[in-house]
This record gives sequence, C-alpha cells and structure tokens, in this order.
Amino acid sequence: MARPKNMVVKEGFDRVLSLAGLLVLMPVFLVIGIMISIFMPGPVFYRQKRVGQYGRLFTMYKFRSMKVGPETTTVTTDSDVRITPLGSFLRRSKLDELPELWNVLKGDMSFVGPRPDVPGYADTLTGEQRKILELKPGITGPASLKYAREEEILAKVDNPEKYNDEVIYPDKVKINLDYYYNWSMSKDLKIIGNTLFGPTPPPKRPNNT
Repeated sequence: MARPKNMVVKEGFDRVLSLAGLLVLMPVFLVIGIMISIFMPGPVFYRQKRVGQYGRLFTMYKFRSMKVGPETTTVTTDSDVRITPLGSFLRRSKLDELPELWNVLKGDMSFVGPRPDVPGYADTLTGEQRKILELKPGITGPASLKYAREEEILAKVDNPEKYNDEVIYPDKVKINLDYYYNWSMSKDLKIIGNTLFGPTPPPKRPNNT
C-alpha cells in the first residue's frame, strides 16, 4: 500500500535537512571530536541499541559524555558521577545529540517524533499505546520539549528510576499518542523551531485604558 503523501514529504524533509546539517556542522563535529579525545580519553562516539519504528532495533549515535565504563542504570540524572565536565556541557547544550543527524539520514530516525527508548520500555506499551511504535523516533518532539530538563527533575527525587517509570514515562506515552493522532508537517516545523529557539511567547493582551 502506498504511503500517504504527507509522510513522503516528512521523510524527504528529514533526508534533505539531515544531509545539509551534517555538511554545515562538519567543523563543529571536528572540534567536539578533538575536545573529547583530549579531555575524555576513549571513543568519541557513544553507540547504543534503541527501539525504532515498528519495534525494530537500531544503533543510535551520540557524542560520548560519560567516562568509559559499564552502564548501571537506564536513567541518568545531571548529578551522575559518570558525566564529565565536558560531557555536562555537551548534554546541557544538546550538542551530544548532533550525531543523530546520521540516524536521520539513514532513515532510522526523524527530526520530530518520540525519543527512542532502550529495549524493555516498548514491551510495557499495551493496546492503543503501541500505535506509537508506528512512528519513527525523533531527535526532538513534544515530549522532549516538556521534559527538556528531565535530568534535573530526576536529580531532585529520591528514586529517579521509579519516578521515571511511574510518572514521566506514562506522561510521555500520552503526549506521543496525541502526536500520533494529530501529526502535521506544520506542527513538526513548530516543534523544531521551539527546540532551536525556545517556545514562542503568547501575544500580550492590549491594555484597556
């Protein structure tokens, strides 16, 4: 069955913009790679298996922001001792996510969509919630905007993993399901704009004088 025309437009937009982004940002990639090599000995890139469209696994790429070592939890807070000073800057500025442009170019991801989860979380989706898996995961999305400071939120609770599983993750599922049903290219462009430049402030009410 042919894909809807608007989804073809979305995929074409993703491929063209990701290629342009990779070419334009190549000097930034080079500088970050050199800084990681100097201040964080070890691999420049962090690779991890994530759940993609239709539940298929793919390898997601990011700039490494932590010390080399085994992963002990699926949840990270901004007070995690594994995060290096340079890594903290990369995470706060979201520069660590630039290599995901390669995932978009390959077709594993989209610019906008649900963030790709580590294996295990998708298994908790039931019924209507599984429609989310029909979407390509995104670099940003409505849930990403709401929880832009997720690591700070998790750092303030006693049990970050439990709070994520019982509060944040279920809320993200609701947000992503709403995105599934109400997707439009114009909304994607607005989400990208809000990600890059911050949300547009509401218009001021005129003074009644």
